[in-house]
Amino acid sequence: MQNILTLPLKVLYTKLKFRIKYVGREKFNLCKNRGYFIYGNHTQPIGDTMIPSLGNYPKRNFFIVSPENVSMPGLGGLVLLLGAIPVPCDFEGMKHFMKAVEDKIRNNFSVTIYPEAHIWPYYTHIRPYKEVSFHYPVQLSCPVYVLTNTYHQRGRNGRKVRIITYIDGPFFPDESLKFRDRLKELRDRVYECMELRSRESDFEYIEYRKKE
Repeated sequence: MQNILTLPLKVLYTKLKFRIKYVGREKFNLCKNRGYFIYGNHTQPIGDTMIPSLGNYPKRNFFIVSPENVSMPGLGGLVLLLGAIPVPCDFEGMKHFMKAVEDKIRNNFSVTIYPEAHIWPYYTHIRPYKEVSFHYPVQLSCPVYVLTNTYHQRGRNGRKVRIITYIDGPFFPDESLKFRDRLKELRDRVYECMELRSRESDFEYIEYRKKE
């Protein structure tokens, strides 16, 4: 039901606003009969809830978000409708949260994670992130895909943005390593892939500068 209700919204938003193009989406077919995780760079407040799901269609996609995302006035309900799984604020809720994530994977759905945690709109580089968010695929021994949004100039005045989204994978946890080493090794492969793809961006819609 989620896919049917929200598909027109996803298509209209991503096509009209960003003229989005996917490169490598056929790679999802390699794991079409099983659940998997998608890791992406976190650069769009609304688009990040739609881009993985549209590229992944018809598989149903969910995504892990902070509680603040579902408490936003006027947007919280939409975020939930689009497939949000909010991270709980207490230990008791964490058990139910982990069970919910596992159920999605066991039911052959996908779950999207943004390991950078915070949104930096239109940022064209990859920020450092830790391996903690890779606990899920390592624990469940399931594949991982990498989704990298890159930014390109379009429009008559050159101030509009086109997104080209690269899909890579699947990557599997190295079962020959100890658990903690598996986390780091998988994180490193995903990060290196994401960083390499991010170099395809050739337009800075927003310029980020370090504070002096």
